[in-house]
Amino acid sequence: MAIIEVEDLRKAYGGTPAVDGVSFAVEAGEIFGILGPNGAGKTTTVECVEGLRTPDAGRVRVAGLDPLADHDRVTEVLGVQLQQSELQPRLTVGEALRLYSAFYPDPADWRPLAARLGLADRLDVRFGKLSGGQKQRLFIALALVGNPRVVVLDELTTGLDPRGRRDTWRLIEQVRDSGVTVLLVTHFMEEAQRLCDRIALIDRGRVTAVDTPAGLISRTAGATVISFTPSAPVPEAELAALPGATAVDRVDERLTVHGSDETVNAVMSLLARRGVTAEQLRVSDTSLNDAYLDLTEPDHDDRDD
Repeated sequence: MAIIEVEDLRKAYGGTPAVDGVSFAVEAGEIFGILGPNGAGKTTTVECVEGLRTPDAGRVRVAGLDPLADHDRVTEVLGVQLQQSELQPRLTVGEALRLYSAFYPDPADWRPLAARLGLADRLDVRFGKLSGGQKQRLFIALALVGNPRVVVLDELTTGLDPRGRRDTWRLIEQVRDSGVTVLLVTHFMEEAQRLCDRIALIDRGRVTAVDTPAGLISRTAGATVISFTPSAPVPEAELAALPGATAVDRVDERLTVHGSDETVNAVMSLLARRGVTAEQLRVSDTSLNDAYLDLTEPDHDDRDD
């Protein structure tokens, strides 16, 4: 059952469309990603979901509620971590959690929430003294303190180092496992591939695809890549004619065949028949990054999200 519904959403700034007919639905209990280049319309879309922007046209529902007409009720079911969030530098972690919990009629107990997010020993630390990763943990806690059914996380790991980013990913998975639906806005391919159950790929204000990460990757021509240096010459035409093969590249003596799982077996069979050894053999799957490049337009402009 869909807990977020977006239908034909449109929003323009100064006559320039930022969101141009976006539609998708988020199922309860999933991590749903909104992925796209800078300026694609991702943040404008989620700000309409959050009730922070008024759409020019279209329909948005969160748990059956209109984010604008039913704003007070929506804030009780929707937790938000904004793309750019700051707190007063002298505010302590404990003070922030107590303050935010006072905003809700039935808040979560912030003490076990803080412990769960690794903040129990930071309650007396001022916000300005926290590390980047600790600030992100606090923002997740503040988004969850109202006991929401849905939480929106917008570019949560921007600016974090690789370890901090991976620690935050584990936290997001824990949030989902606790029964909270997560709407995750990101432009990190590895993050989307690791976390998301499904992804809406947005480019130039429009949804170009909605699928699982594996489904998006499977749309890429040559989803499996076989690279090797043959011990003896192999005609490229024979490789190109193999089942599932979509392209054959040669750099010096090294050959690369793009295809499918079926192509891997066909390449090995062809080499065996010819008595050729595949030296320095590498077989890899196409990544979400490759699918993204296939499904979005090049030379994207730098307009705001």
